[in-house]
Amino acid sequence: MSTPEGGPPPHSADVPPVGTRVVVRHRLPAPDPFSGATLTDVVGDLLVADADHLLVRTRRGEVAVPRPSVTVVKELPPRPSRRGAPHLALSVDDLERVMVGAWPAAESEHLGDWLLRATSGFTHRANSALTVGDPGTTLERAVELVEAWYGQRGLPSMLTLAGPVGARPDADPLGALLVARGYVPRVATSALTAAVDEVLAAVPEPAHGGLRVTTSTTLDDRWFDAYRGYREAPEGPARAVLTGSPEQVFASAEDAEGVLGVGRLGVASTWGGIAAMFVEPRARRRGVASALLRRLAGAAADRGVRSLHLQTDTDNAAAQELYRRAGFVVHHEYTTLTRPRTPAGR
Repeated sequence: MSTPEGGPPPHSADVPPVGTRVVVRHRLPAPDPFSGATLTDVVGDLLVADADHLLVRTRRGEVAVPRPSVTVVKELPPRPSRRGAPHLALSVDDLERVMVGAWPAAESEHLGDWLLRATSGFTHRANSALTVGDPGTTLERAVELVEAWYGQRGLPSMLTLAGPVGARPDADPLGALLVARGYVPRVATSALTAAVDEVLAAVPEPAHGGLRVTTSTTLDDRWFDAYRGYREAPEGPARAVLTGSPEQVFASAEDAEGVLGVGRLGVASTWGGIAAMFVEPRARRRGVASALLRRLAGAAADRGVRSLHLQTDTDNAAAQELYRRAGFVVHHEYTTLTRPRTPAGR
């Protein structure tokens, strides 16, 4: 199993993960003779981040920046691949990469360009292989390595396959290979995007009616208990994912009787990812989800985020309708394929 530039090197909390697009501001060894500037920027893909230097692949080649001269490292979104609104301008592969940081796995490892993710089985996204780009070997060998990696962790082998809306997994070479190996696709998932400003314009301020929406950058027990009320969320793995983004915001909607709903914003690669949206059955059709969505979009705007993404299953009609009314559009779809585990003794 290979990783870019020999594997993910250690990096401090102020340096984004290897493979992301960054701008590195650093001190020059001497002032520029023409402008007198003492600082300059390097923009490109981060290849290496060790104790001695940062290696960045720019349009003009690789640039090594001595670590002591670095003043700021900032993560950037991938370059647009097409014209149009920023939230529509990324390719399918690039948006898939962007979405990783908003719902990060506790453990990850690269197989070429693919990203293997594991979090003790908590959520499909945090426990599946992201198969965008080149795995650096044949598809057959790549799948074998993926299966071995998940097998070592006692997890079923799952791979996500992204493509255009309505694409059949078995029409893709990798998808066809997986189906032939006995993998079963679950319902497709829509990846939706929207401009923050459009969401704020489309979703009105909630009428009070006893509803109170608050936000926090800390995962508190009341939010977590409400989240666990609708899905299985093991303490350690769930908290690792929910608090693992470069920045996150937790929104709660309450009335006099308690928490009515929750939602989360994960900020990574200058995008905001909406997730963990849940409304208590007794509070549905009261505008709670819209109120949570608006508050999270506002939190994104406060942080200078211009674009949002989220994921919801294609058969979740209520969620699809809510997000479309709020200004979200489908960017692409992806399907997670799982190889059923062989019962013990067989």
